[in-house]
Amino acid sequence: MKFLLLGIGNVMFGDEGFGVHFIKWIERNYRFTSKEHLLEFIDGGTLAMALTPVISEFDSIVMVDCIEANDSKVGEIYFFDYENIPEFINFDGSAHEVEMKQTLAYMDILGDRPEVKILGLIPKRIEPMSFELSSQLINGANVALNALLNYLLKCGFEYEKIDNLSIQDIANEYKKKGFYGSSF
Repeated sequence: MKFLLLGIGNVMFGDEGFGVHFIKWIERNYRFTSKEHLLEFIDGGTLAMALTPVISEFDSIVMVDCIEANDSKVGEIYFFDYENIPEFINFDGSAHEVEMKQTLAYMDILGDRPEVKILGLIPKRIEPMSFELSSQLINGANVALNALLNYLLKCGFEYEKIDNLSIQDIANEYKKKGFYGSSF
């Protein structure tokens, strides 16, 4: 099977870039192997519909993004199946989230949507442009890391840690490069 870790978000607005920063953080710090599966990492930025042909090439994806949830706190993590979204969770927090919801629905209609798991974090909303991540996101990222690694182990992947970068280190790299868009 072909697995995809897809990071969604806008790296220019702090925690809103969680999905992108998170998958880059995992990709840089871990090496994954499997005798039967392939694993790829893609920074989807805010591309949404433009990702349709890419997403359709995979059997299973974990989409990492910011979410909204009733009665939630900044930094809380939720990991769920797209087909069984808990009632208290919605994707109406920012433009890229609405577009990803529409993209997945569109793929459903066409019969091209792979199995989708969503690893979502409640962000601290930041209005001015910033590459600084909130302490809540940094703490939540560690919880999300454990959830993702456990999931990938259950799917048949093994991993080894190859570096010790922090998620803020990854966000700082975007700032240093003057990078303001998706690397897809």
